[in-house]
Amino acid sequence: MIKHLRRAALTAALLVVPLAAPAPAHAQDRSAKAYTLPMADAVRLLPPAAEARDGYQRTSFKHWNAGKKPTDGCNTRAELLISEAIDPPTVLPGCKLSGGRWWSYYDSRWITSASALDVDHMVPLAEAWDSGASQWTAQRREAYANDLDAQTSLVAVSAASNRSKADQDPAEWLPPAVDVMCRYTSEWIATKLRWRLTGDAVELETLTQLAEACPGTTVTYEPAP
Repeated sequence: MIKHLRRAALTAALLVVPLAAPAPAHAQDRSAKAYTLPMADAVRLLPPAAEARDGYQRTSFKHWNAGKKPTDGCNTRAELLISEAIDPPTVLPGCKLSGGRWWSYYDSRWITSASALDVDHMVPLAEAWDSGASQWTAQRREAYANDLDAQTSLVAVSAASNRSKADQDPAEWLPPAVDVMCRYTSEWIATKLRWRLTGDAVELETLTQLAEACPGTTVTYEPAP
């Protein structure tokens, strides 16, 4: 049985997600080296494997580092907040952010203070560890934890929604805003494909059902270096 997955959420998704013609089975955007494919096909690309958390420590993933612009004085978290702001904040000395406005899509809330935001790893660090990152080098784990090169890897959301999610996968947690369920699922799958992470049996079963509930949704990802 799928843990905590509300069938009502799946039904609601069918009502709010418009049907669209599916993309080609595995179309490649040559300019961006990105792949776009229907969600159901994307789920089938995820390698199945049991999860193992042995040896996990959050400190195994160095974050936040100096970001994409090491000379700007802002770390990855601050750079992500600046890039995702709907109304840009003022950047003060020491990269202190003043003002600004953000949309937390997990719970459909406006946030007007950077301190009230968390930068969520779409696939949490512990889940990444369970799904293959335990075998990576420290450098690759750092790259994963600070991935500003893919829009799906990191997301600015309310601290409350991020802490509610914690390290749970979609079999255990979905955003409280039901109308974004398809987007969230697509971004989860895209992140796993980008970093060649696996899925356990319950997770893959859940993702398959979610793909059925989101027939017009595609997944776009660019494999990480």
